[in-house]
Amino acid sequence: MKKLLIILMVLVLTGCNSTSNLEPVVYQTINQTEAQEKLDNENAILIDVRTKEEYKQGNIKNSINIPLNEIETIDYEKDTVLIVYCRSGGRSKNAANILINNGYTKVYDLGSIDNWIE
Repeated sequence: MKKLLIILMVLVLTGCNSTSNLEPVVYQTINQTEAQEKLDNENAILIDVRTKEEYKQGNIKNSINIPLNEIETIDYEKDTVLIVYCRSGGRSKNAANILINNGYTKVYDLGSIDNWIE
């Protein structure tokens, strides 16, 4: 019994929990220049998470429309570079968090479509 207590104390004091030192995966915010670089060099996918109607009214060239309520249906490799945007930035934040929670590791939030100047 004493040995067990000593082993437990050593484990607690040394912090043997291997997951305690891992940084959680989080999305990053990105500006137009950084996004364009990722689109050009890393085969990033630019995703407009607004509704289909909003997308038809205007969008960023070469983006694809996956509305926020459908974002969980995507099926890319988990290390695919994904850049999300919306009208004002709220839905893109939600989409980025959903993607991270679904295991995607390279998620970027452009925020508002207004952050992209043609």
